[in-house]
Amino acid sequence: MRQDSEASATADWIARAPRVAERSAPTTQDSFLALVEAATPVVLRGLVESWPVVAAARRGTAALADCLRGYDGARPLGLMAGDPAIGGRFFYRDDFGGFNFERAQIPLPLLLEALLRAEGQDEPPALYAGASTAAEHFPGWTRDHPLPLPVGDAQARLWIGNGSRVSAHYDMASNIAAVAAGRRRVVLFPPEQAANLYVGPLDMTMAGQPTSMVDLERPDLTRFPRFAAAQAAAQVAELGPGDAIYIPAMWWHEIRADGPLNLLVNYWWTRGTSDAPFAALVHAILAVRDRPAAERAAMREWFDHYVFGEDAARVADHLPPAVRGILGPPSPERDERIRGYLLRMLGAGQP
Repeated sequence: MRQDSEASATADWIARAPRVAERSAPTTQDSFLALVEAATPVVLRGLVESWPVVAAARRGTAALADCLRGYDGARPLGLMAGDPAIGGRFFYRDDFGGFNFERAQIPLPLLLEALLRAEGQDEPPALYAGASTAAEHFPGWTRDHPLPLPVGDAQARLWIGNGSRVSAHYDMASNIAAVAAGRRRVVLFPPEQAANLYVGPLDMTMAGQPTSMVDLERPDLTRFPRFAAAQAAAQVAELGPGDAIYIPAMWWHEIRADGPLNLLVNYWWTRGTSDAPFAALVHAILAVRDRPAAERAAMREWFDHYVFGEDAARVADHLPPAVRGILGPPSPERDERIRGYLLRMLGAGQP
């Protein structure tokens, strides 16, 4: 298979990179919160090894497919399908006129049939159905496959496919990702490496988040010289069936999946409001980035004062509570007031 042959050509730097730290699974709410607050990736080896689907996968791809069919909710899954020539790497076309794969909706039985049929092919197509929520698409899944961590109301999402690579990207949410079948290799970079990852378009993305333009397995340091600094900061995790990893919000990560029928189950959750910080960044590009240097410097002071500073939550303490308005403490009422204020400003054309 193309994906397997390419694995042998993986850049040596990934094999030499430091491994993600491992620890036993937290057993209390406090210990789990401490893990999350540390904001550092952690491998939780064997976290879900007792799941029925893991046992099914050990019996082979046919048994795994039968197990998954038992949870079919008869709702189509979002599919990404690529020609064998892409080698499982979902990415942009060379001319940036689109992507090197097609999107479609596919029923679970047809997806499993296609994956089993491709198993014996030397160069199979790349097939990947991701982020399908268990509640909508796999009824009964959560009952039979509970996550032994206190992630609140985070939904289980299933990612089913064959050999693939998801280019380095970040998520705004904290993430527990558990391997149920096949293997996953995760290459991670801390948030401060964004400038060294040569991020692609912000408003033309494969799955919502911008991605690195660097092919991690074949990095072109002539074209992307700063990537050498990102390499020095990288961590790598190798995960097998039953293993899981905690990926903190904003950490960049590329995930490589191996196996003719592999399955990952992940759980995203956020703290604070549901509003997207990425939207604030994009608006700042419009409203701040191209102003004169002196004005940008002044705005940096404002952002530090109102957003990033240690005392940002107390900048309105000198005002009576009744008039603090959008500077008040977090609450559903304050959040709605901010959203309304923004909508009125944007509607009036005031960036």
